[in-house]
Order: sequence, then C-alpha cells, then structure tokens
Amino acid sequence: MVNIKRVFKHMFMPPWAWRRAFPRTTLDAIEAAIQASEVTHGGEIRFAIENSLPAGASWCGMSGRERAIEVFSSLHVWDTEHNSGVLIYLLLADHDIEIVADRGIAARVGQREWDAVARTMEAAFRRGEFERGALEGIRQASELLAQHFPLSGQVSSSGDNPDELANRPVIL
Repeated sequence: MVNIKRVFKHMFMPPWAWRRAFPRTTLDAIEAAIQASEVTHGGEIRFAIENSLPAGASWCGMSGRERAIEVFSSLHVWDTEHNSGVLIYLLLADHDIEIVADRGIAARVGQREWDAVARTMEAAFRRGEFERGALEGIRQASELLAQHFPLSGQVSSSGDNPDELANRPVIL
C-alpha cells in the first residue's frame, strides 16, 4: 500500500534542504574526518546525503536500505582492492541513516554493529547536531574498521594504503 504522506514528503522536499544541516564547513569537517580515519584502518568510507528519493521510488515503497544499496553500487563503493568499502547514507526526508559494508568488511563486522553506529548518529541529528552526529558516526565506524579490518595486511602490492574512494561527502 502506498504511503501518501511519505510520497508527498519526498515530492515536496526542497532540493536545497540538505544545506541547512550540512553547510560547507560541515562537509569540510566530514571530509577531513574520513581522510584522517583511513590512515588507521584498511577500510574506505564514503558518505552520501540525499534529500529525498528519486521520483517514483517513494511511490513504489522503496526503503532507505534499498536506496542505500543502489547508491553503494552507483558510487562504486564495492570497487576497492580488498572489498573494504563502507557507505554511510543519509536519507533526509525519512530521517533515515543506513550503513552498507562491502563483503570483505561484512564478513567481519555484523550489521547490528553498523546499526548501533547509525542510532548514535540519529540521536545527534534529532537534537539538530548534524556535524557532531556525522563526525561521531565516522569515529565509531573507524573504530570498528581498525578493530576488524586493521591496516596491516590491507596495503597494496606497492606497500602503501591507497585512498581508493573520494573522501568528500556526495550530495545526491
């Protein structure tokens, strides 16, 4: 059954709404946090913010999780040497945070742990603390990655830890 209230929320979400929660300074802080975190583990973090679902997706009942998996694919988060990508996806219209990990990481870190990170972020976002919530989520994700996907053994054949995914948050 179609949730008309949700459909209208997605249809009429202003395209600039993300800027209130994530101004340039916050995006810069997120980018810096991702860059700093990736020198401590073998994972790659990608951060995506989307105001609302694409036209028709909310009408068809697409969930935030389903959309996060689509975004995971379209941003090529899966395309890392060690299958070490993690997507932190925010769907603002639904106040939804989804974390999707590639198979190399999912084999070591359960979805329950990622969901706990998302709940921490959601709590901060409900208080209007978007930068704090995003940075705390990145910190917690980095701790999980450092624990379960340490840097040793995750370097390239040339002996370094390449930055395989862009650190700048993407606005969809």
